[in-house]
Amino acid sequence: MAETNMKTFTTDGWKEAVLEAEMPVLVDFWAAWCGPCRMVGPIVEEVADEYAGKVTVGKLNVDENNAVAAKYEVLTIPTLAVFKGGELVEKIIGFRPKEEITKLLDAHCA
Repeated sequence: MAETNMKTFTTDGWKEAVLEAEMPVLVDFWAAWCGPCRMVGPIVEEVADEYAGKVTVGKLNVDENNAVAAKYEVLTIPTLAVFKGGELVEKIIGFRPKEEITKLLDAHCA
């Protein structure tokens, strides 16, 4: 399997990995049974590689980490959320094309 910059976030490491991160973090809230999540997954992996060193990118399984999902009011998946300086700064819900995801990140990487 190819090396990827995609991280896996969990409730246990959430604070350190996301809230205390030096750079912006893109979190893909997903679940294994979610069709649109499987569609957006490969796009998020591409973005993780393209934005390596500028943005930390990872996935959080909402079924296994529902306390985190509930805290950020993730009611629909996939939800892509950008965290910066420990705060949720923006989120987009549902399948989105790569251009929309990179535009979102570019707005928070400057």
